[in-house]
Amino acid sequence: MKAKKMMNRRSLGRTALCLAASAMLSLPLSALAADEAPDALIKRLSADVLNTVKSDKAIQAGDLSKVIALVDKTVMPNVNFRRMTAAAVGPGWRQATPEQQKRLQDEFKILLVRTYAGALAQVNDQTIQVKPLRAAAEDKDVLVRTEIVGRGDPIQLDYRLEKTPGDGAGWKIYNLNVLGVWLVETYRGQFAQEINAKGIDGLIDTLVARNKTNAGSAKG
Repeated sequence: MKAKKMMNRRSLGRTALCLAASAMLSLPLSALAADEAPDALIKRLSADVLNTVKSDKAIQAGDLSKVIALVDKTVMPNVNFRRMTAAAVGPGWRQATPEQQKRLQDEFKILLVRTYAGALAQVNDQTIQVKPLRAAAEDKDVLVRTEIVGRGDPIQLDYRLEKTPGDGAGWKIYNLNVLGVWLVETYRGQFAQEINAKGIDGLIDTLVARNKTNAGSAKG
């Protein structure tokens, strides 16, 4: 019984990671998003992800190309992916050339999508509960806390968002926390080791190689 409970929790954990990545990487905001509250945004995006997955048999079957196509055909107005990549790379980001920064963003995006795409097949009867927002109306940086509820214990899934001004104004995701582990900080440690050993180009090469390996595993 305990083993089954642990398996259900791991399954929910994979679903949480995939749901978070999909919410950040693939779903566009509406034209009214600038006026949308951050917790309302996360609730809507999460519901959209779950509904899309539950209605798409190819995604449920683990069709990685379908997931990647879903991501690649949309702009990412609901995530500050440049900030996320820069934070994950750490001090080395400022040393990178514009071309290196672009390649880092591209490969990091592919890494996230391919790492968590397989968990989409795990989505079935899960629901999202968004907890009350603890923030003042004037806050520009907030934490939105949610739980994924299904079989087994609820899974913690929290989002960090910032409010951006000007064109494309609105709340943008720049980090997420699954079961107490922040995504950006996790990758920062891994990336720092690569940069210290091989430099920025070495990190890019490592990401390219990892993405090729993940792509090969998906085909197999």
